Amino acid sequence: MSKRLQVLLEESELRELQETARREGMPLSEWVRRALRDAQASEPEGDIERKLRVVRAATKYNLPTADIDQMLVEIERSYSAPGPE
Repeated sequence: MSKRLQVLLEESELRELQETARREGMPLSEWVRRALRDAQASEPEGDIERKLRVVRAATKYNLPTADIDQMLVEIERSYSAPGPE
């Protein structure tokens, strides 16, 4: 079931949004629904605190690191290296 959402805008904002929707060939209501879906989809998924705990835990390890350019060279080199027989 559809529900109505009321959003108050300044007249100038409304005109700008209407023009944007018109340029994209759709009604303002559809443009707004798409914009809201896109905004929601760009939100990070999952528990932010959990992700931070994982990252903080990983920083406690003394893992090997290298210059990013050197790492990329080594990765590319491994693609052309003969595999185990």
